[in-house]
Amino acid sequence: MSYSNNSGGAEPCLCPSAQPSMPDAHVFGIVIGSEANPEVAWLEEPLPVSEELLAKVAGAEPQQVFRVTAPCQESLCVHYDGAKCQLAVRIVQILPAVTEALPPCRLRASCRWYLQEGRPACLRCPQVITHNYQPSEQVLQAARPA
Repeated sequence: MSYSNNSGGAEPCLCPSAQPSMPDAHVFGIVIGSEANPEVAWLEEPLPVSEELLAKVAGAEPQQVFRVTAPCQESLCVHYDGAKCQLAVRIVQILPAVTEALPPCRLRASCRWYLQEGRPACLRCPQVITHNYQPSEQVLQAARPA
């Protein structure tokens, strides 16, 4: 799976907080840790979302178990303001860094958050769970569209 950014390539940037139902969705991470302290373990290679893969988490929401990427939907997304992903902006502004080293993410070269916010987005990304039943107040504040 290779994409290039919007500045020079034909493929769109990738959203690292996509929904499994989005076109060309791929799982790139697995949620590990506890409900109170979830984190993401990155896959060596993203896997296409399939019915078979989703069946493996029957009884749970896929977004509780997987981190999913898909091409950024830009104006179709509530977080996109026409120029930037405001979710990425809020994550960097509100959430604390949870690592000092860049995570081993395969999306970085095409990731909307990294291309827009750089290293600070990556240092916060491991704590981002798309469907979190016990989010902190900071996570709620970051996730809330303007």
